[in-house]
Amino acid sequence: MSKTLIRGAKVLGGEAQDVLIDGETILEVGTGIEAGDATVVEAEGKILLPGLVDLHTHLREPGREDSETVLTGTRAAASGGYTAVFAMANTFPVADTAGVVEQVYRLGQEGGYADVQPIGAVTVGLEGKKLAELGAMHESAAGVTVFSDDGKCVDDAVIMRRALEYVKAFGGVVAQHAQEPRLTEGAQMNEGVVSAELGLGGWPAVAEESIIARDVLLAEHVGSRVHICHLSTAGSVEIVRWAKSRGIDVTAEVTPHHLLLTDEMVRTYNPVYKVNPPLRTERDVMALREALADGTIDIVATDHAPHPHEDKDCEWAAAAMGMVGLETALSVVQQTMVETGLLTWAAVADRMSVKPAEIGRAKGHGRPVSAGEPANLTLLDPAYRGVVDPAGFASRSGNTPYEGRELPGRVTHTWLRGRATLVDGKLA
Repeated sequence: MSKTLIRGAKVLGGEAQDVLIDGETILEVGTGIEAGDATVVEAEGKILLPGLVDLHTHLREPGREDSETVLTGTRAAASGGYTAVFAMANTFPVADTAGVVEQVYRLGQEGGYADVQPIGAVTVGLEGKKLAELGAMHESAAGVTVFSDDGKCVDDAVIMRRALEYVKAFGGVVAQHAQEPRLTEGAQMNEGVVSAELGLGGWPAVAEESIIARDVLLAEHVGSRVHICHLSTAGSVEIVRWAKSRGIDVTAEVTPHHLLLTDEMVRTYNPVYKVNPPLRTERDVMALREALADGTIDIVATDHAPHPHEDKDCEWAAAAMGMVGLETALSVVQQTMVETGLLTWAAVADRMSVKPAEIGRAKGHGRPVSAGEPANLTLLDPAYRGVVDPAGFASRSGNTPYEGRELPGRVTHTWLRGRATLVDGKLA
């Protein structure tokens, strides 16, 4: 593999430096590095980050290849600056056996655009009744360490306790979709002023907060790790903050759309804004931003949820829940967190690469941009401004809430172990 010299990039937003890649590894970081026979990437004014890691991606394969495949999803990931993604288990068949997770893992290896780490289901068929083959999935070639019934909540406290006890044996983590099902029957959007005015079934914040409260106490009792998926309310923030103050081993994620959009968007009745958990209030958005800034919320995760056109282009009540997010996540974080002064670029690297890699045990990812480290890297042009057009997405689906909206920043290059997967904004 040839050498690549990234010249004059602001590493983690700091001083301009040159970064020389040799094969799969960063050979040298400094100033005035000679190119020799290396391919030169002029990066003046651009930000160089460790390759992004998404702990919450829906790749849909096997079973829903009409909305996404492992290949198209990882191409979307590379376009957004990601070098590793964790694939959720709600596929058809469900990823609840060693055979299915190994299939997804190998499809990621064959694609070569991003490392794919399957997430195993907590319960058989996501039905919440019987633990899935957690140990077998961990011992498989996929080496599963994260387990989730995402899309559904593990609402049975006994099952959740057993899952936490089981994964503790090998350092795994249960990622909970916090949604008390009885409190959200018929829910179509956030419960509040807007839902009352629109006459849509409301999803109360307490449906999320009550599950989080229960699960952090279970994690404390068992002495195990629990991760909270797509945290969305100010009350949830306070519960996680309290749990961390007690030393409970809990981590939490927020999605880009919950950092930017509010339930006011639902007044359009455009199903592109229908998502699980729902868009919340401006107060919740501000609380989530502050919590991400102060570390109460550990990471940004996309919850990339592709759907075919027909599943979204229909009346609100019938529409599927979810949004694509891999190709716009870094831009939304730049707008909501960096340009508001809440996060530095170094902190963005922490929340979107270092911490998610640590939580998911993604080897070789989230590493420092320094000599001897794997060359998993993302180059961003922060001065770019562009209007989002899903027609240009690498994803098979275009259900983005940002269509027609101007967002800042553009990923120009992505390297996976030294191999360019994105060059000048185009997939390699």
